[in-house]
Amino acid sequence: MTDTPQPGPPLATRTWSQRQRYAFIENRLYWEEELTRNDLMSRFGISAPQASDDIAKYLELAPGNLEYDRVKKAFVATPRFVPKVTVPDARQYLTQLLLLADDAIDSSESWLGHMPTHAVMPRVRRRLDNGTLRPVVSAIRKRRAIEIRYQSMSTPEPILRWIAPHALVYDGARWHARSWCFNRSTFTDFVLARILSIGNHRPSTIDPAVDREWQEMFTMRLAPHPDLSDSQRQAIEMDYGMEDGSIGISMRLCMTWYFERHYGLDISTDLLPPSRRQIILQNRAELDALRASCKGKEAF
Repeated sequence: MTDTPQPGPPLATRTWSQRQRYAFIENRLYWEEELTRNDLMSRFGISAPQASDDIAKYLELAPGNLEYDRVKKAFVATPRFVPKVTVPDARQYLTQLLLLADDAIDSSESWLGHMPTHAVMPRVRRRLDNGTLRPVVSAIRKRRAIEIRYQSMSTPEPILRWIAPHALVYDGARWHARSWCFNRSTFTDFVLARILSIGNHRPSTIDPAVDREWQEMFTMRLAPHPDLSDSQRQAIEMDYGMEDGSIGISMRLCMTWYFERHYGLDISTDLLPPSRRQIILQNRAELDALRASCKGKEAF
């Protein structure tokens, strides 16, 4: 099978719901090589005649992509199968498994049918509260400042703070509200789970454009640890998709703190064996200089 999509002109004339069903058909054919009318009926709550019509209309868009197998009593992908309405993506497939494992979506919302046997490392779930997230999102949208009762790592007791949030930030484990802190007169990240309550609100004149750590982009250039053997370095290059021995990952400057911590780049290479610290940051001096010019702050 080839991954090159070739959407035909008729696709643009279909409704959004029809295109969703065609994409479901194609994903099932690509990843599982077969599909039944009942799959469509169960996923979209449609009738048998509608499912048959969708399969027929999909065949108009992608002639020769499927045929009916009387033994399996299912439609199967033919050897001539070529994606026409989707771009198959391995990352998207595995993300579906992660979302299902994390109970973030129900199986009825996924296009996966037969799931391969798999295991996902359990995560320690951080506290997330609708009553916290909703007013924060509202403050971002309406450009408002809000008063929060916050438990930081730097104070023994929770204290009241006025903040003006302008973005949400995920560090790989926790969600934060990127905000101007009126108490400290700086932009910083507030862990949503540490916001104990939200009180008054008021209009805010804080302009996110002056948050330099948010506006500045930086490319973290990664390379295999120099003390690894040639074969080990080659394995790391393949693992991270490196070219010519390195790879650049672009992100907002405020995210570089979290990126370093996530990959152990903030730990000296002398403190961990190469097998545990498999990659290094090549442009450390450039990063430190930019941070100094922005006077960056970590979450607190």
